[in-house]
Amino acid sequence: MQNPSSVSTRQSSYILSIAIIGALFFIFGFVTWLNGILIPYLKIACELSNYQALFVAFAFYISYFVMALPSSWLLKKTGFKQGMMLGLWVMAIGTLLFVPAAYTRTYGLFLTGLFVMGTGLSVLQTASNPYATIVGPRESAAKRISILGICNKLAGAIAPVILAYYILNDGDAFVQNLSTLGESARSAQLDALAERVIGPYIVMTIVLFLLGIGIRFSPLPEIDVEDESESRNNELSGRKRILDFPHLLAGVVALFFYVGAEVIAGDTIIRYGISLGIEISTAKAFTSYTLISMVAGYIIGIILIPKYITQRAALLYSGVAGVLFTLGAVFTQGTTSVFFIAILGLANALVWPAIWPLAIHNLGSFIKTGSALLIMAIAGGALLPLVWGKLADLWGAQQAYWMLIPSYLIIIYYATLGYKLKNKI
Repeated sequence: MQNPSSVSTRQSSYILSIAIIGALFFIFGFVTWLNGILIPYLKIACELSNYQALFVAFAFYISYFVMALPSSWLLKKTGFKQGMMLGLWVMAIGTLLFVPAAYTRTYGLFLTGLFVMGTGLSVLQTASNPYATIVGPRESAAKRISILGICNKLAGAIAPVILAYYILNDGDAFVQNLSTLGESARSAQLDALAERVIGPYIVMTIVLFLLGIGIRFSPLPEIDVEDESESRNNELSGRKRILDFPHLLAGVVALFFYVGAEVIAGDTIIRYGISLGIEISTAKAFTSYTLISMVAGYIIGIILIPKYITQRAALLYSGVAGVLFTLGAVFTQGTTSVFFIAILGLANALVWPAIWPLAIHNLGSFIKTGSALLIMAIAGGALLPLVWGKLADLWGAQQAYWMLIPSYLIIIYYATLGYKLKNKI
């Protein structure tokens, strides 16, 4: 018979761990979804095309691909808590780089800051996602990550609105006035616009640094993520390399296309609305609508998983919904089309929570490397939006959304067949 006090202690530790990881997911969301407003903002301030502006997403998300495996190595050396602290401090360096970037209006320096921020986030994500998956029962992992996802997406819904208030509160009037100015006056106005980000990013730098200290001295417990019995089973079955887990590799591919689709839905919707003639004052809130629909999706997941539907079924339904909503966006007009892009958030919400537990199942001692590979798949958020930007410049923003269809079909494949793939030894 279990001691009631020990059960209570474990329960308290579990709740505290989820609360701390939830705070980190809030930070992920706040920083990540600022890109939705930074793209149109830097497009104006640095006078960019759609394709050039979407290097904001590229610089941010490609860092996950570059830094995920080094992050895994770092966490093995430092442990979770110290690694999380270092991740937050690296993010603080990235936000601080926005200050000289703004003073010089140098797009390359803005992109460097975004890359450094993404580097810090890759450390945090590599630690927190497997932590959230393993800290409780596997069958409810998607539900747990959905709860954390609400923290992430609520922050993401708030972030662009707050930043937009400081940097694009007069966006329509600013753009109209800009067209009437001579070259020197125009340059001075653009310099002043670029400098509007300095205050918000200095505040973020301070907050991230203090949070790093807070995590370091928090009671967050270390978890041994290597399951010894699974490790022995892997050795006995001859699985000695990460490539011996095809269900993981298929999950990496599915996650790559999912992240690309999620970033396109969240980061291009403001630009898309403006291209339809919707005023900046209205369009600047569109990313928040996408993220609110994701929160709705997470709530649905929390209610339904695993009591009414499995994680795999949720993944399948999400892929089908993504195809249908994309077709709605392409074949309707005006605000109706924008609405379908916004509710792609509903289709996207449960994909990440469902793929993670399916992909890392039975990895045993390979789980840290497997988690790093899944984090590398976030590079889909770097590359696919660039494709959208190029297609938008060539064919128009609405027709560019056709590229989402293959992404959702790949998600459907993983939900039906890909997760079952096994190594034939």
